[in-house]
Amino acid sequence: MNKKQKKVLVRILIAAALLVVYALVPWEQMGSYGPGIKLVAYMVPYLVIGWDILRKAWKGIGNRQVFDENFLMAVATLGAIGCGIAGTGDYVEAVAVMLFYQVGELFQSYAVGKSRRNISELMDIRPDYANCLVDGNWQKVDPEEVAIGSRILVNPGEKVPIDGIVRKGISTLNTAALTGESLPRDVVEGNEIISGCINMTGVLEIETTKEFGESTVSKILELVENASSRKSKSEEFISKFARVYTPVVCYLALALALLPPVVLWVMGEAPSFGVWVYRALTFLVISCPCALVISIPLTFFAGIGGASREGILVKGSVYLENLSKVTHVVFDKTGTMTQGVFEVVGIHHNSMEEKELLRLAAHAEAHSSHPISKSLLKAYGGTLEPTILGSVEEIAGEGVVAQVENKTITIGNSKLMKRYHIAYTDCHSVGTIVHIAVDGEYAGHIVIADVEKPTAKEAIRKLHQAGIAKTIMLTGDAKNVAEVVAKDLGIDEVYGELLPATKVEKLEEILKQNQGRGKVAFVGDGINDAPVLSRADLGIAMGAMGSDAAIEAADVVLMDDDPLKIAQGIRLSRKCLRIVYENIYFAIGIKVLCLLLGALGIANMWAAIFADVGVMILAVCNAIRALWAGK
Repeated sequence: MNKKQKKVLVRILIAAALLVVYALVPWEQMGSYGPGIKLVAYMVPYLVIGWDILRKAWKGIGNRQVFDENFLMAVATLGAIGCGIAGTGDYVEAVAVMLFYQVGELFQSYAVGKSRRNISELMDIRPDYANCLVDGNWQKVDPEEVAIGSRILVNPGEKVPIDGIVRKGISTLNTAALTGESLPRDVVEGNEIISGCINMTGVLEIETTKEFGESTVSKILELVENASSRKSKSEEFISKFARVYTPVVCYLALALALLPPVVLWVMGEAPSFGVWVYRALTFLVISCPCALVISIPLTFFAGIGGASREGILVKGSVYLENLSKVTHVVFDKTGTMTQGVFEVVGIHHNSMEEKELLRLAAHAEAHSSHPISKSLLKAYGGTLEPTILGSVEEIAGEGVVAQVENKTITIGNSKLMKRYHIAYTDCHSVGTIVHIAVDGEYAGHIVIADVEKPTAKEAIRKLHQAGIAKTIMLTGDAKNVAEVVAKDLGIDEVYGELLPATKVEKLEEILKQNQGRGKVAFVGDGINDAPVLSRADLGIAMGAMGSDAAIEAADVVLMDDDPLKIAQGIRLSRKCLRIVYENIYFAIGIKVLCLLLGALGIANMWAAIFADVGVMILAVCNAIRALWAGK
């Protein structure tokens, strides 16, 4: 508990102790002085527990913002004291209403504080300093002072302060705060590294590639901190509801206090003002909208925090609400459902072994920087021998002719084979086909393709299980490649050979077809996906390897690039919305019932206390379940 909460707790204990003591005092035996002494005595615990509520109510009146929960509590309790003086009520009820209201407020304050602390701990990724190389010496500096291209040192146990590339060292990173992934990640020289990770084992020397303000850790913190500013429709409804509801119930309470006695007086019966004023006061206590005003924003706040813990960053409660309504999910292919890295997926050979074919291909492509060449070198994995490599001729758009071990290696696409009149074998595998000939004789071909993400197929299956009506892929890749990938993953529809502009046009068609039947989400990672992410009902970006433009344009960011998190995010958002509606129906239902019982005189002030404080505590307890909605 903080200091403020401890002070409130002390006041609660003092007021409760005085009520217990007063219950044992024989006020009736004090004669004519008894009522006055009793009033003064009960005003002590009343003011101890309620002075701040009275002060806030008075300030509200002065600021012409009269109708709030403080005003309701002040009027109801002062009225109850008035009823006690008139002999139609009891001072205990006035003190008890204030006492239990403060208990509820304390519980709510503690619950909100706890949820904020949980989120802060989960997102405790802001670095305190950076070990920067300055004039040949390592110095601790503010991360915001580190320029792009600087060298920083990250020791075991320290947070990575700024995005960069590992230039020296081997280590293992804890990425749980960023991605929700419990397994550590290994990094070696040349690997990209993102801020917010915790270095676990070795010392790393990193060359920074971004300023602190543009690094991953800053973007995450900004997203989480600003999330509460983007209100959902449910939150906006509650705010509008409270503004209208509170003055309405105040006028209804006034009518309840005045109209029935006046009607009875007109009819010639005794008016009994005290009874109806007591009912009106009970009505006011019951009507306090605390449960709704507190629990609904708290539920969304907790839901966003719970999603952050799972590596799903939601930029606001409006997007969390939209995520729960998604019925169609549209995917980009490269980098989203595939790894965006070309790999050798097949070697089809004629006269020589696979290893030998791959060895010759790797040496022939040794000096090329083309992604296909890099994938051949990676697949070979062995040590290159520069002495066996002779002249190399690169033919743009076709391939390479190189001398390897005094053999002429012709390696490239079908155009290169035709150029040298080499009879080649067509391949029906999907991917880039690299044909290889040795001394003019065809030796075979190697298939290189973008590899599917390990969880991509499971992600589509989970989405269908979650009730997603249709999954669609939009990609700039060739139609036959896109169709094979979509079929293998289980995606319902696929459109290939699309330019960024035509992707937007196709998404417009999907949005038009789905109008009024749910939300359409687009999932992408590249710069060319930014326009589509912005146009979709809900944009979901891959955050670990995705472009800054895509992350900026998206409404939801997946920090570990795992497409499985899409279905998890949908489940989480739906659970969060269920909690919101549970609280709305429960709070309004109990309120309406107790208001009717109070107006009829069946519910007394103690029932009113439950309808106010009890419902608020139950609603807040239900709301904080959203912190663990992803489980």
